[in-house]
Amino acid sequence: MGDRKKNILLVYFCATPRLRPTTLSHLYCFRDYSGHRCHYLNVAFSGIPKLVWRIPFDLVIFDTLFLCTRWNREGFKRLAEKVTPLKKLDAPKIGLPQDEFISTDILCDFVNGMGLTAVFSVAPESEWPNIYDTVDREKVRLHRVLTGYLSRRTLSTIDRLAAKGLPRRIGVGYRTAGRPYAWFGRHGFLKQDIADLFLEEAPLRGIPIDISTANRDTILGNDWYRFLLSCRYTIGVEGGTSILDRDGSIHERTLAYVREHPEASFSEIEAACFPGLDGSFGLSAISPRHLEACATRTCQVLTEGAYNGILSPGVHYIELRRDFSNIEEVLELVASDRLREEMTGRAHDEVVASGKYSYEAFVRFVLQNSLSA
Repeated sequence: MGDRKKNILLVYFCATPRLRPTTLSHLYCFRDYSGHRCHYLNVAFSGIPKLVWRIPFDLVIFDTLFLCTRWNREGFKRLAEKVTPLKKLDAPKIGLPQDEFISTDILCDFVNGMGLTAVFSVAPESEWPNIYDTVDREKVRLHRVLTGYLSRRTLSTIDRLAAKGLPRRIGVGYRTAGRPYAWFGRHGFLKQDIADLFLEEAPLRGIPIDISTANRDTILGNDWYRFLLSCRYTIGVEGGTSILDRDGSIHERTLAYVREHPEASFSEIEAACFPGLDGSFGLSAISPRHLEACATRTCQVLTEGAYNGILSPGVHYIELRRDFSNIEEVLELVASDRLREEMTGRAHDEVVASGKYSYEAFVRFVLQNSLSA
C-alpha cells in the first residue's frame, strides 16, 4: 500500500443519535486502525458536500450502515440515487454488506451501478452465486469476512472487569430478544428453541440458569461483559438464515400475514408465505457474541455449525446436535464442569490472543484487497 497516507471516504447512513458499541466499533474501525485519513459521510440528512470533490480519495467504502438500509427498499433506492455522483470519484469503490438474504436484487443493482470493484461478504462462498447472481465476478472480487470483530476497547474492558474477580455463580446464561421472525426460516428459530430447552432441562440437573428471551431483559454495553463473566457456560447458535428473499416480497408477505394472524405458527406462516423455500438457502456465520464469549472465557454450548472454521466442536465449544438428541450428554458435561477451563483456555489463546479476529486484522485485510500499491 506504500508509505503515503491515503484518503478514505466512508459512506454510511445513521439517523439515530446513539448506536450500540459493537456497531460503533465496526463503523469507526478504519479510523481507529488503518493509519490513514478517514473521512465519514453520513447521507441520512444531506447530500454530498462540496468538500468531497476537493479531496483526492484513494478508496470509497460503502459501509454496512448504508447497504443495510435495503430493509426499506424504496428508501435504499433513493439513497443509491443520492450517492450516484460519487461514481465519478477516481478511486476504487467497495461494499461491506450484511443481511445478504434480503433484497439482494437491489444490492446487486447497486454493486453494478456504482461500479464496485470488491464486496466483502459475510455469507459463505457457496451462496455467492445465489446472492450475487447478476454481478460479473470478473469485474467484482468477493471476499469473505465476519459480521464483527474484537476491538481493543472491548478487550480492555473485559480485562478490567475480569480483574475484579467476578464469581461465576450462573451455570448457564443466555439472552435472545423476543420471538424469532419467520422470514429468517427455521434456522432463526434455533435461538428460541435452545433457550426453551435449557430453561426446561438445566434446572432438573441442579444447574443454576439465567436465561431469557424477553426484550425487557436485554443486556447492553459493559453489563453484557459482566454477565458473561458471571456465567460458567453460555448457549448459542450460528447466526444466519435459511431463506433467500431476493426481492423482499417474502418479508412483506410475512409481515402482512402475521398482522392478520398474530398467533400463527411457523408452519402456518410458511405455508401461506413461502411454501417449499425454507432450507433452500444457507447463510450461516459466526457472530461477535461467540468471540466475546471466548474473550470472557465463558464456555460455549453451541448447535452444530461451521462457525466460519474458527470454532471447532470438542476443541473450543461443546456441541449440541441440531435435533437436541445429545442433550443428556451435554448437560452431564455442563454439570460436571470438567472440560470448561481447558476448553475456554484454548478458545482464548487461539481466537482472542492470536489477534486473528481483531478489527486491526479486518482493516488490514480489507485494505490489502482494495487499495493499489
